Amino acid sequence: MEHQDDNGREVVSLMKYHNDIRFPAVHALRRYWEELRGPRQVPSRAEVDPRAIEETLEYAFILERIAPGVGRFRLAGMHLNDLMGMEVRGMPCTSMFMPEHRATLSRVLEDVFAGPSTAIVTLAGERGVGRPPMDGQMLLLPLASDFGDVTRALGCLCTIGPVGRTPRRFVIKDEVARPVRIEAAPETLGAPVTREERARLRRAAQEAEAARLRETHGFAEPAPSFIPAPPRPPRGEKPRLRLVRSEGEPVGQDD
Repeated sequence: MEHQDDNGREVVSLMKYHNDIRFPAVHALRRYWEELRGPRQVPSRAEVDPRAIEETLEYAFILERIAPGVGRFRLAGMHLNDLMGMEVRGMPCTSMFMPEHRATLSRVLEDVFAGPSTAIVTLAGERGVGRPPMDGQMLLLPLASDFGDVTRALGCLCTIGPVGRTPRRFVIKDEVARPVRIEAAPETLGAPVTREERARLRRAAQEAEAARLRETHGFAEPAPSFIPAPPRPPRGEKPRLRLVRSEGEPVGQDD
């Protein structure tokens, strides 16, 4: 909300940007992400160390962007499982929200991945029989994948109030997305790469994996060598039985 003070100057209200001290895990995870990224635009998913965020692991999660505005839980803390009454890993993030609020969350997710941006979403639990009042806050922080594109997000979801009857889904009361700003030179950023560069990196990774498998074979058996069929006997001549060893060497013929 914008208004003017007594001198006619425009003033931007900071009420929607307030820090809610009721959710310390949100602030701890934000500080950790800022330390990881340093002068870059975003840190890498591979840099996230669970041991460094032990106090927030119960509420933390990793999202993977699988389509525009769609994020899937790759990892999730126990608190998210408790809220849904089931394992949420592999589920879309929107499954934890009421249907009429999923479009808003999808827009926020796309801001996080495409911006990239950080986002804070203020939540309220769905009310009903066995579902008491619940306040919550979700933090979303962009991460770069191994290919350099921003298709991962580190986040946490904290709530206040008894869980009650599951699943507990949420409505969105407010959301704030802020673009990630940096002062470093463009060549030092962890920014998304071009589509062609992503394809090249993906091909290189696939070729390296294929080469590794060829060297180790794993549990696969080597493919048998090709053995051509014997020539057909001339018309009217009696066929002969040809015995072949497993290595492919003929051992003799018999009428």
